[in-house]
Amino acid sequence: MTTAAPITKQALPTDWRDFYALTKPRVMSLVIFTGLCGLLAAPGSINPVLGFTAILCIALGAGGAGALNQWLESDLDAGMKRTQKRPIPAGRMDPTNARDFGIALSVLSVCLMGIAIGWLAASILLVSILYYAIIYTMWLKPRTPQNIVIGGAAGAFPPMIGWVAVTGDITLMPVLLFAIIFMWTPPHFWALALFIKSDYAKVGIPMMPVVRGQASTRRQIMVYSVLLVPIAAAPWFIGGTGAIYGIISIALSLAFLALSVPVATRISEDGDAMKPEKRLFAFSILYLFALFAALVVDRVAAYQGFAL
Repeated sequence: MTTAAPITKQALPTDWRDFYALTKPRVMSLVIFTGLCGLLAAPGSINPVLGFTAILCIALGAGGAGALNQWLESDLDAGMKRTQKRPIPAGRMDPTNARDFGIALSVLSVCLMGIAIGWLAASILLVSILYYAIIYTMWLKPRTPQNIVIGGAAGAFPPMIGWVAVTGDITLMPVLLFAIIFMWTPPHFWALALFIKSDYAKVGIPMMPVVRGQASTRRQIMVYSVLLVPIAAAPWFIGGTGAIYGIISIALSLAFLALSVPVATRISEDGDAMKPEKRLFAFSILYLFALFAALVVDRVAAYQGFAL
């Protein structure tokens, strides 16, 4: 377990923006969006107030997990250029306050989800929080270059939670939505890791480019990008969606694959602009937003009788 970084004696004052930063807002936006898409794409209906409550719980749970992650990794964050301005390493927040904030958000999210929506959805939310804060942050990340592969499950739960909030059970479709994000995470994150690997090396985190080298990382990006094509289209193959989603998913996945090719085939080290890697990373974010938006569009079209 990592320990919290010490703060200076004359710590800067904490304000609401520091608590907000603890929740990792950019990560949370993707979590909220995929959770909402899972909820909207699920068969059946949910009262709008309960639907809002379910998404709020997903957001609170993600924020709590993010705060616990920053508390546990504050010493590592202090050593990396990308993260050294976060509230704890920058000396704007006492680590104990960050820990308590993360615990409070996590407990509130699970209890509210269980009471308002159901305990199956609440249980999955609890697993996602514990997976990210304990299994990924404390166990996988500091120990294995496969950390992001196994740890990717933490970010794959939200659409499943949204789906279960409506249906009350787990079927093949929410499992496939989970699998899409699980398979998307390694090429997305390794593209980032390729151009910030010096940060990870400096603090001793065994990310794939650091311990296995760029060539191995690039090959694995290609493997996961190839596998993502059929997995992303699988909801269409099993009849869970219509052709709107199917066509869009294949087009997006082929574009993802095309952007992976120059990343996988080029021989480059530090000193170049890493443009293919940055393009793939940027597109990977757009890819996930667009893919899950297509899921909702397909559902609305089917409901309106416009399915292909």
